[in-house]
Amino acid sequence: MQLSLFDLSQPLAELKDTVNNDISDTSLLSIVEVFEAYFDCRRNKRYTTNALAFEIDYENKLVQLCKEINSGIYQIGRSIAFIADKPVKREIFAADFRDRVVHHIVIGKLNQLFEKQFIRDSYSCRTGKGTQYGIRRIDKFIRQCSANYSKDCYILKLDLQGFFMSINKNLLFSKLDQFIKEKYRQPDKELIIKLCRQIIYNDPTKNCIIKGNKSDWDDLHQSKSLFYSKPYCGLPIGNLTSQVFANFYMDSFDHFVKHHLKIRYYGRYVDDFVIVHENNEYLKGLLPQLSEFLQSELQATIHPRKIYLQHYSKGVKFLGTVILPNRIYMANRTIKNFNNAIEIQNNIVRSRKPAKEELQAFQCSMNSYLGIMKHYKTYRTRKKMLIKNLSGWWWNYVYLSGGIAKFEMKTKTARGRTGVHTR
Repeated sequence: MQLSLFDLSQPLAELKDTVNNDISDTSLLSIVEVFEAYFDCRRNKRYTTNALAFEIDYENKLVQLCKEINSGIYQIGRSIAFIADKPVKREIFAADFRDRVVHHIVIGKLNQLFEKQFIRDSYSCRTGKGTQYGIRRIDKFIRQCSANYSKDCYILKLDLQGFFMSINKNLLFSKLDQFIKEKYRQPDKELIIKLCRQIIYNDPTKNCIIKGNKSDWDDLHQSKSLFYSKPYCGLPIGNLTSQVFANFYMDSFDHFVKHHLKIRYYGRYVDDFVIVHENNEYLKGLLPQLSEFLQSELQATIHPRKIYLQHYSKGVKFLGTVILPNRIYMANRTIKNFNNAIEIQNNIVRSRKPAKEELQAFQCSMNSYLGIMKHYKTYRTRKKMLIKNLSGWWWNYVYLSGGIAKFEMKTKTARGRTGVHTR
């Protein structure tokens, strides 16, 4: 069977009949849901090698995937493991694109229920509550707690040690299984629970493909690698499900802080959280309570070398910025990482004409940094960095729009012109 994008307008029953041979069985996944997850999944990954390979005959591949899930024979494929250096050195396991589609199916089913339960101030992997939202909220907390910088207040910032690698799979699945049984009202409940179990208990270190050299892991601490995780512990960094499930895993801690301890000024991004309070001694006294809850309920440990407690006037580093009274500026590490990203892109055009997927990767990489920096007073910094450091060859293919805020691709007729183009 060949399906095009327009075939998604076919009656749902007809598409179900094609895949399931039983249009009355609503406990099964529909082909429409699989296609929707696919298009959502490829939105930001379309020009990756994995996604391009899948796109060849993707209609039949999605039909086959739907059949496998519904018949109970779906198996998770091999992951690609590699080391990423930015923003910090960490281990990444990239799931096969086919499995990423399944991740989007699961999260698409559960996300609305998660959103109803999550507190306002958890900022990771949530629509409308990303890094910029988190930065603005912490800045607002400091201003409110200090009565617009007119009285003392203090900032406690904590981090968890080897967070993703320490997540207990048994505990996570037990919480998720109970949550779905209580909150999820759709007839495919058992199918979703089964997929969650497969994803959580999958060990991506088995039969994975190593990208790069094994020596890349030499100076990575064992607490940051799944290869050294305790049995039934650890989620792979790099998967959508890992990010959302980690947020779900920490949800009980969020509610403990907000509703049991009744702390007003609290925000968390993954395992990085901030509490603002007018009393320095109160914050010191919180540490044993926070530590005990994390250890007993989540088997998580506060990083002993990443405990920050300072007066608000000293500022606080949070999500790539430094938040100070009346101003927020980019952290030096973010600027350094942008320079490094520029150099990586320059190495491409020095050796060859960039391929289509390399042009796409350039645009995504550069715009991700510009998208962050444009929120702050960095116009001169952005302009100086790009004019001084970006290879002139790139200007044959791209131009800047929105006042040094975004790279756009030139049309073929416009290529060949050099220099910085803004509009």
